[in-house]
Amino acid sequence: MIVAGETSGELYGALLAEALKKKVPQIRIVGIGGERMQAAGVELFSGIASAFGFAEALTSIRALQETFKKAAEACRAYRPSVIVLIDYPDFNLRLAAEARKQKIPVLYYVSPQVWAWRRGRVKKIAKLVDKMAVILPFEEQIYRDTGLDAEFVGHPIFDEIREVKSDKQVLKSELGLDPDTQLISLLPGSRPHELKRLLPLILNAVRACKQEFPGYQYCIPFAQNTDLIQQKAFIDELQHEGVKINKGKSLKTLAASDYAVIASGTATLQAVLLGVPLVVIYKLFPLTFWLGKRIVKVKFASLINILSGREVVKELLQKEATVQNILSELKRMMGDPAYKEQMQKAYDAVREIFSGRHASERVSDMVIEMANVKRLST
Repeated sequence: MIVAGETSGELYGALLAEALKKKVPQIRIVGIGGERMQAAGVELFSGIASAFGFAEALTSIRALQETFKKAAEACRAYRPSVIVLIDYPDFNLRLAAEARKQKIPVLYYVSPQVWAWRRGRVKKIAKLVDKMAVILPFEEQIYRDTGLDAEFVGHPIFDEIREVKSDKQVLKSELGLDPDTQLISLLPGSRPHELKRLLPLILNAVRACKQEFPGYQYCIPFAQNTDLIQQKAFIDELQHEGVKINKGKSLKTLAASDYAVIASGTATLQAVLLGVPLVVIYKLFPLTFWLGKRIVKVKFASLINILSGREVVKELLQKEATVQNILSELKRMMGDPAYKEQMQKAYDAVREIFSGRHASERVSDMVIEMANVKRLST
């Protein structure tokens, strides 16, 4: 069983399912996810029901409770050999406790950000799971200090990036864009509250950018699980401004991009690994942000800055996330070669951390070992 609660985790779940199916063709995989996991051969008993932050979660409590009930019932009905829980800690740690009661081995894949806040969860996690597969290098020791079997497996987005073409002109043509015109991509996130807060900013930023940078083209790649009907009003306005819209092609769009404006999250690391200069934006419900500032122990929001220990890319959060600030940062990246070169050097250092590791392959081996099943001979 693979349980993913939101879009980034669902991608990791799909990549893991594909790796497992190759090694054990007869394997049956059930779980919680979205379209990508389903396409990878996972039998879904529930879809994604994600929420982020205190205020946002309040609106999703009923859906989350229903999803948990289905997950607990599925554990009893399917009796999986192993349950793989991907990030999504408030939901998945509760499910880990349920799996523990039913004596189902638990592999936790992608650690909650215990190094950023609520460090006390480490001991709770150690009691509830059998193995940890972590995707950031410094997380491994945090768990090993508790006696838990933990391993840094690399980052799963590297697995997907290896398959992407490097020719920007070819990629632009495949996306229906002008191959000879520079591209600014805009990624507003995948959670409903992110879209609600960031799409108006992005629309206004595009209008301003067209005035400031007339020689560029623009594209928004929505996440695979985005309900585009709900966003129709914004999409109509964006298309009226000449913005190319696609769905489920964020990685290809980023690989084709010359610059990017990205909501804080997994896509920022994708851009870093692809070498795309970027500016990070984010807006939360004010109460959520106020609470977060008081409990989060890290200085930065984006992984490139966290891993580098300094501000490599500009983070425009809350009141700083304005059209003028976005324009200023894009202008700096476009017009200051030394600044851009310094950014790329930091990108190279982060890329080296993950180089040579294949997360999906390694985690699939861990699942097979825990399930004690025979794999396809190679």
